[in-house]
Parts: sequence; structure tokens; C-alpha cells
Amino acid sequence: MKPHPVRVYSSAEPLPRERQLAWHLAEVAAANIPTTAEVEAMVINRMIDNASVATAALRRGPVVSARSQAVAHPVSRGGTGSTIVGTGELTSPEWAAWANGVAVRELDYHDTFLAAEYSHPGDNIPPILAVAQHTGKTGEQVLRGIVTGYEIQIDLAKAMSLHEFKIDHVAHLGPSAAAGIGTLLGLSTETIFQAIAQALHTTTATRQSRKGEISTWKSHAPAFAGKVAVESVDRAMRGQTSPSPIYEGEDGVIAWLLGGKDARYEVLLPEPAEPRRAILDSYTKEHSAEYQAQAWIDLARRLGAAHPEAKDPANVEAVVLHTSHHTHHVIGSGAQDPQKYDPKASRETLDHSISYIFTVALQDGTWDHHASYLPQRAARLDTVQLWHKVTTREDPEWTRRYHSPDPAQKAFGGWVELTLTDGTRLVDEIAVADAHPLGARPFARAQYIHKFRTLATGVLADAEIERFLDVVQRLPELTATELGGLNVTADLSDTPHPTGIF
Repeated sequence: MKPHPVRVYSSAEPLPRERQLAWHLAEVAAANIPTTAEVEAMVINRMIDNASVATAALRRGPVVSARSQAVAHPVSRGGTGSTIVGTGELTSPEWAAWANGVAVRELDYHDTFLAAEYSHPGDNIPPILAVAQHTGKTGEQVLRGIVTGYEIQIDLAKAMSLHEFKIDHVAHLGPSAAAGIGTLLGLSTETIFQAIAQALHTTTATRQSRKGEISTWKSHAPAFAGKVAVESVDRAMRGQTSPSPIYEGEDGVIAWLLGGKDARYEVLLPEPAEPRRAILDSYTKEHSAEYQAQAWIDLARRLGAAHPEAKDPANVEAVVLHTSHHTHHVIGSGAQDPQKYDPKASRETLDHSISYIFTVALQDGTWDHHASYLPQRAARLDTVQLWHKVTTREDPEWTRRYHSPDPAQKAFGGWVELTLTDGTRLVDEIAVADAHPLGARPFARAQYIHKFRTLATGVLADAEIERFLDVVQRLPELTATELGGLNVTADLSDTPHPTGIF
């Protein structure tokens, strides 16, 4: 990996494009390096994972809304169209990226990478696949495009914090998806450079979408970034230019959104011929909840099984989750969001409330993407009583481990201190989720397939489940005509579409 120092330059100090971060990102994308067998296998795993969570969300409001918008737009004249997940109908690629991106993101249940910034790099797949279908690319080209999307997003997330400055994490996704599409289409460094700059310029937004009463926009935000990435590449291919230098300019992203004019960053990117392996640093979710909650769900289930008395609020004095700065301030009591303790809060808000999640997992001994968020489940009296006794506290050691560059040290859990009314203290800890590569039950192909079968049962026909699994596992050898099979089709005739302008 090669370090690229990044800082702000005044207009009186011109920065040649060849030294700009967006250019370096474009060089990585334009190199189009062959993939390794290990990376290829993981891309297939993540495509199965995306299909799992999209399938489970097909009838949810945000997904139905986004799908109805996509259906309203016909195939554009430049290609054969892109399939909409769930219906198999064709639309223009940017609208397929939109509808399919919302479906993948709605349940907050697919892969993740956490470092200086956090991300869901699987969000790169819908726009890249949509463009591939529309333009007649092959499975091998899709594979390489996805590898680039993961590489760029994860490399940016390792180097540049967005949430520290209250910018939403999709500001790394716009550039990564544009870069991935650039690799897919075999575009020049110059064209990809312009597309990356445009995608970044138009996808920087505040973190209010993940604060307080969290709305349905949470699932739309990454889909919007994917849609914009498609449009940015299209615009760049037509010879149009974008703001430059987008990161380093005195009125650019770093100067006014990320740290100010004295900020310094160092972004590590692959050498020209170095394999792109960043996808192997990411990890998926066994549970439908914010990633920082994954390990805590596993710990809560273990604690509840060993100490059933801790499930009853009458027996509990207090529960303190000692954890990282990020977990404490984003999904914990350190966020100071009263909505995180409100039984009438939205699903999106409960998904970002570690106090709620820990309580339900402790009492139920399980976690379900649907049942665990039902209003009647959140409103259960004994749950509310116990929930309000759960707080978080930052532990410097767990903050250090959260940010550790050493994979063996990097952790997303903490330790729990549960005090019973009789004075007994129950103490336990967990570093990573059971499904994490270093966890008790790491996910491999069998687990990804099991997740897909579990979430697809009752939604997809048995034959459709088997058809998809056959096609996706042949990704590198797929022809252009077979790419449409990488989106599942269900009977959604009982699901009415809302209407709007389109």
C-alpha cells in the first residue's frame, strides 16, 4: 500500500490533478487488476448477503416506495435496461440502483466496515450491477467493479472520519461507487477522476439522517449516493468536468466539511499492480441491527441464558455497558437522544439504540429482524422498565481497540456490569460478534447461504431460491444475458404501490 498525504491548498498554490486524492482513487480504479480466488469468493458471499436482506425487505414501506419510483421510469435508450429486485421489471440503471439500494439497506442487515469512518461497502453492489446489466457487461467485469468499490470505500474509511464532523458516511460511497463503475466499464483515469469528484460533491450531507428520531431516509441515503454515482459517470463519459480539487481545494470538502484548512490526512491505496483485497477486511451481520450492536446481542443472549433472573427488571438495579467512544456516542446513552429510550420510537431509531437492543436480546435470547422491532415488543412493560436501567459508558481501552489497525486487536464490543438488587454483580465481556472472522462462529459460504435461505423462505418460491444460488455462485463465468439473474423475483402482486409525481 502506498501512502498519499492530503491537505488543503489555497487557490494561489495550484495542485496538479496528478497529485490530487481523486486522481489517485481514479488510478486505482483504472488499473483493473485481476482478482484473487479469496477475494472472488468473498464478492460472491456478499452478493448472496445483499440478496438475503433485500428479499426480507421487499414488502417494507421504503422499499415499496423506491420500487414504485423505479417502475415509473422506462429503460433509457443507451442500453437494454436493469432489473428491479423483487419484480424483475426493467428500468434505467440509475433508478435500478435507487430501488435496489434501498432494498439492500432497509433492514441494516448486510456487511460493514468500521475504522476512522464506518461504512456498509455492500452498498456499492446495486449501482455497479445495474450499470453492468444495462451496458451488457459480463460477470467477470462485475466482479472487478465490485472489488474496486469495496477497495476505495474501505481505504477512505480507514483514513478519513466523516462522523467526527457530522457528515454522513455516504460521502465515501459516492466516490467508491463511481470508481467501481469506472472499473466495470474500463474507463480512463481522467474520466473516472471527473466522476469521483462529481459524486463526492453531490453526496455530502449532514448526519442528522442518523440522529434523534431517525426517519426512513436512512435506507434511502446510500441508494441516493449510488444513483448519483451512476449519473456522475454518465456525465463524465460525455466529457463534462467537475469541481477540482474536490478534496484539497480551499473551498473544498476538507476545508469546509472535514477538519478545516489545517487538517491533514494520509490515505493508503494499493500500488499499481497490487491485488485489491480490502473486501476481506469487512464483515457481515448475523443480526439486523447497527454493527456496534452485533457483539452486544451475542453477549446479551449468553448472559440471559446463564442468568435468567437478570431478565426481570424487579431483580435488576442497573446495567452499564462499558464500550468504545463511538458506540457510546452514536447508539448509546452518550448520544443524549431521548428517542433511544422511547417505546414509540421508529424502527430506525430502535436499530440505533443499544440499550433497547441489549434488553430485548437479554430477555428473548434471540434477535429477529421483524419481531424484535414490533411496536408491541418495544412497548412491553417489563422490557421498558429494564431498558431504562441500561446505560453506556466510554472505556478508553475499548476505544483504543475500536481504532486499532491490528486486526487481532480491533474490537467492537466491551464489558457489561449488571448489578442485581441483592448486590450481586454480573460481569462479562465480548470483543467481536460471533459471526466476525475472529468470532466464535465466523461466517463462511455455508452461513451466507443459510442466511439467504432463512430470509427468503416464504418470500421467494423454492425454485427461485435455488435458481439464484446457482447463478450467483457462477459469477465470474456469467455472460451478459445471465446478469439479470443476479436479482431475485417474487410474487408481489398483493403489494400496492404508492403514487407520486412520476
